[in-house]
Amino acid sequence: MAELIRQQDADVEVDFYGFALQDVDDTLVPLEYPEGRESGGTFLTAHEARLDIESAGHTHTATLAAEVWDTEPPAADDRGDWEERGEAVLHCPSGELALWGVTSGPRETYLQLPEKDVTWRVRVYCEGRQEVRRLAQEGVPEGIEHYLVQFWPTGK
Repeated sequence: MAELIRQQDADVEVDFYGFALQDVDDTLVPLEYPEGRESGGTFLTAHEARLDIESAGHTHTATLAAEVWDTEPPAADDRGDWEERGEAVLHCPSGELALWGVTSGPRETYLQLPEKDVTWRVRVYCEGRQEVRRLAQEGVPEGIEHYLVQFWPTGK
């Protein structure tokens, strides 16, 4: 049975409908966010040492819960009213991921992974998209869109 190793919560400052999780050592990231971003495209896009996530709202503060598991966790289908989900593979050389805004660059919030130089399977869920799409046209909403990101080692 999969065991939860670490959980971390963070606020995400979304701008221009997107944000990224990128290795904090940007010398190991060939395309620094937002270079190569597919704006308005796929919900989740993997690049080397980086994950791009497309939001439903232009500018707002979302919440993110990151979970690190020892093996593949059970699907979180019953843990939220998920409107989007995606899976990817991410290699994180430093063991830390910075939250990046499209125009604002890296934030001071980092997601801590338990090991360096590991390749992770990642599952991303999102809820609150319809509501944040509507509210972000009227202002800068906070805490409407919520992300759950699950990491577990690939075993490679």
